Amino acid sequence: MDIAQRQELYRQALKKDSGATSKTSFRDAFGVSNSAKIIGRGLFCFNLNLENLAADVDQLVVHCLLRFPPEDEIYFSIFIKSDMPQLRARLAEMKAVGTSKPWKRKGSEDEDGEDSAQAEAAQPAEMDAVATAALSDGDHGQGDDAADGAGSAAAPPVSPDGLDYAATNNNVKGYLAQDGQLYLRNKSFFDEMPEDLSKISRPVKVEKIVFGIYPPAAAARRSLLAREFVGYLGSLIGRERIHEVRTVWPETNAVSPEMARMPTTLALADIEKSVSDLGGFYPNGELIRYHAGLNFLAHKHFVILSGLSGTGKTQLALLYARAIHGKEKRDADDPFLFVCPVRPEWTDPTGLTGYYDVLTDRYVVPPFLEAVLVATAFRDSPVFVILDEMNLARVEYYFSDVLSAIETGEALPLHSNGVPLEGTTGSSIPASLPVPPNLFITCTINIDETTNPVSDKVLDRAVLIEMNDVDVDGYITKIEAEDPDLAPACAHCRPHLVAMQGVMKQHRLGFGYRLIREVVTYHHFAVDSLAQGANDVLDQLMVQKLLVKLRGSEAQRSLLNDLGKQLAAMPRSKALLDQLGADLDEYGAFQASR
Repeated sequence: MDIAQRQELYRQALKKDSGATSKTSFRDAFGVSNSAKIIGRGLFCFNLNLENLAADVDQLVVHCLLRFPPEDEIYFSIFIKSDMPQLRARLAEMKAVGTSKPWKRKGSEDEDGEDSAQAEAAQPAEMDAVATAALSDGDHGQGDDAADGAGSAAAPPVSPDGLDYAATNNNVKGYLAQDGQLYLRNKSFFDEMPEDLSKISRPVKVEKIVFGIYPPAAAARRSLLAREFVGYLGSLIGRERIHEVRTVWPETNAVSPEMARMPTTLALADIEKSVSDLGGFYPNGELIRYHAGLNFLAHKHFVILSGLSGTGKTQLALLYARAIHGKEKRDADDPFLFVCPVRPEWTDPTGLTGYYDVLTDRYVVPPFLEAVLVATAFRDSPVFVILDEMNLARVEYYFSDVLSAIETGEALPLHSNGVPLEGTTGSSIPASLPVPPNLFITCTINIDETTNPVSDKVLDRAVLIEMNDVDVDGYITKIEAEDPDLAPACAHCRPHLVAMQGVMKQHRLGFGYRLIREVVTYHHFAVDSLAQGANDVLDQLMVQKLLVKLRGSEAQRSLLNDLGKQLAAMPRSKALLDQLGADLDEYGAFQASR
C-alpha cells in the first residue's frame, strides 16, 4: 500500500466521524512542504488555501501528517466548529490588512512565492464588507482617532498584531500553541511561537483532534516518538479532546503465518533450537516442562515459574513466546507478547484489568487487559502475557477475578457502564470480557522475606515449575563460546563458582545464571581494563555478589564454616565471614548487608 492509498483510506475514515455533517469542509495538508512540524512552544499544523471557504460551511476539518522514524506516520485531523465565526473573521482580517499594503515593484516576490502580478490580480476593488467589520470589531489596538474627523478619508487598515499579511488567503498557516488554540497567518512563518500569545489577533478554538497511526499494531504499540507526540497533542488541547480512529487500514493488520502458529503445532525440537538460538540456556528440562504445562489443556494455559533469582524464569517465558512467533532476535518487537510487572501496593484487580479515569473520560488499559483484548481480536494467534514477580503483592487481592474467569469461563468484569468505554489505547472496552483460550499466562515468583506466600487455591489452578538447578560449569562454557575474549575470566572464575555452588546447595541456597555472567564480565573488565590482579578481583566479587546476601541464625553456622574453608585464601571474603561468625556468637543471628 503506497502513501496515496493510506491517505485516501484515512480521509474516508474521517468522513464517518460522528461530528461530520453535510456542510463540513475537509482539507488536506499531507504534502511535504505543508505537512506538520514541531516548533518552539507549539506545532506548525498546515499551510492551506482558504481563499474560497464557502459561506455555508459549518465545520472545517484539516487533515495533517507527521512522520517518525523508522516507519510511523501519524495522521491527525483538527476539527473547528463552534469557533467558525472567529475563523472567518480572522481570514477577513488578514486579507483586509494585506489588501491595504502599498503595491510592490513589478517582478518582486513575497516570502510565500507570490509575485506582484499575481497579488495585483487578486486585489479587490474595495475592501470586503466582512473584512471591514472584522477590523472594526474591537479596533484591535486602533484608537478613537483612527479617522481625523468628519469628511476625511478612512485610514487604511492597520495590522492588529504587527504581523505582515498577504492580500489573499491562499497560503494560510495554522499553528497550535501551548494554550490549546489555533493561530493563523497568511504570510511568512513562525520559527517558534511567541511567548506572549495575547499579541496575536483572533486565535481559534479547536473542537477536538482525531488521530490514526500507521502502521497499525495489533497491540496498539507505537514507537516511543509516536507515543510521545500523541501525549504532546493531549497536553496542548487536553487529553479528553484527543481521540484515536481505529481500523483505518484494515488490510495491514494481517498476521504473518509465524505469528498465527499455536505451540502444539510445532515440534519440541524446533522450539528448543529457537530458544537456544535466541540465547536461552535450560539444560535441566525446564523448557520441556514449561511447554507441557502451558499446552496440556486446550482451554487453559497458566504456568507459575518459581526459583532462585537470576535463574532465567522471565527469560524462559520471553524466549519461548518469541520462538513460537518465529522471532530471530531476542529484542525483536512482538505485538503478541506482554510483560506486566506486579507492584507491591496492588490490593485490587485494577492493576491488571484497568479502571475508568474520570479526569480523561477514558478507561485505563494496563498491559494485562491489553493482552486480553488482543487475544480476543486475534483468536487464531497465541498471545503471551507475563506477570513478573507475581507475589510481590498478595495474589488473592488482585488476581482473584482473573483466576475465576480462567477456571469458570465466565466473563472478566471490567466496568458497570451499559455501553463500551473508550480505552487509553484507542480500543473500545466492554463492561465484561471472557479470557480467550489463546491467551497464555505465565507468572514468575521468588520466595524470600520481601514476597508473599502463594495460596493453595492459586497453586491448584496452575502448573508450578521450580527452576533451582543451576549448571554453573555448562553456563560458563556457553559464555566462553559466545565471547572468546572472556575465556581468561571464565577459566579463573569457573572453579571458584562451581565450588561455591556446591557448598551453598548443601544448605538449600545458591545463585543464578545472571550472577554467573556478571561475575565473569566484571572480572574480565577489571583485569583487562583496570589492570587489577585476577585473584584480588575474584575476592572482591565473592564479597560483592555472593556473600552480601548471607543471613541466618545458629542453624546456618555450618554454612559459615564451610564457606570459610572454601574462601580461606581470599582476605576480604575471610574477614567478612569472620565478622558474620562473631555476630552469630554475640547476637544469635547474622546478616551481611545491614
